[in-house]
Amino acid sequence: MGTLVDGVWHDVWYDTKSNDGAFKRSTAGFRNWITKDGEAGPSGEGGFPAESGRYHLYVSYACPWAHRTLVFRAIKELTDHISVSVVHPDMLGDGWTFSQDFEGATGDTLYDLRFARDIYIKAQPNVSGRVTVPILWDKERKTIVSNESSEIIRMFNSAFNDITGNTDDYWPEELRDEIEEVNARVYSTVNNGVYKAGFATSQSAYDAAVEPLFETLDWIEDRLSHQRYLVGDKLTEADWRLFTTLVRFDPVYHLHFKCNRKRIIDYPNIWAFTRELYQVPNVASTVNMDHIVRHYHYSHDTINPNRIIPINPVLDFDEPHGRDGM
Repeated sequence: MGTLVDGVWHDVWYDTKSNDGAFKRSTAGFRNWITKDGEAGPSGEGGFPAESGRYHLYVSYACPWAHRTLVFRAIKELTDHISVSVVHPDMLGDGWTFSQDFEGATGDTLYDLRFARDIYIKAQPNVSGRVTVPILWDKERKTIVSNESSEIIRMFNSAFNDITGNTDDYWPEELRDEIEEVNARVYSTVNNGVYKAGFATSQSAYDAAVEPLFETLDWIEDRLSHQRYLVGDKLTEADWRLFTTLVRFDPVYHLHFKCNRKRIIDYPNIWAFTRELYQVPNVASTVNMDHIVRHYHYSHDTINPNRIIPINPVLDFDEPHGRDGM
């Protein structure tokens, strides 16, 4: 990730820190929507109709936000309709790169550019701000549709239904209010909470992040003890938004981000829930643990200055989850 200021590239680590050492996450800059007929979505401009082969997704296997979009691309049967490029797991002075010297890194399969920032510049030559993944690209208009993962997954949820024939709905109207409530808590204290703890540069900022993180994990553990999913008995986007953090927790966040009161495998219901979602058809292929472990431990030299890659726990996500009877 990085920032362009007056045409000069400046590297930054994810986002910014306030004067009290607390981690602050910025907002995404491109907020257009793919819709069934190309009409404008809730934000941005129109002109992005759902068409097979028209759109391309730039992702990092390491990034939980990008991972969400890969999951929805898989479960909504969009793999034959939306192509993908995968960045290198190392994010150093030049931010995300398209180097291919790590298995699974594809390079830029559209334009053969060197850096993710080049995609932003191609879309908008005078662009400024953070360079993040995912990037949803329109091959026809040669521009970025969106770099906001929470909105990309909602596009994938419904915009292409007539093309794929997959009408599974992870954002059902009757559950939206409850989904939004769950999303808000999980985002603030878990999805973003691990980063608040991991990138804190003061004890007070760390304490303020890590306590709510485990309060929410305890709340989720209890919630999953009497219902199968976060919002009742139906898989929704709330579950998938949580999943991409859970699958990284024990390999990365527990040690690297000092989120070490408990591991996910210490929560029987959450661990079973994580395995169940991992075992949903086509989801396992979106989880690349080599990229995940490499990225966090190698890229964050302020946390791990010697860039030592740990051996990590052996986790069996394919172990039977035993939740079918709930």
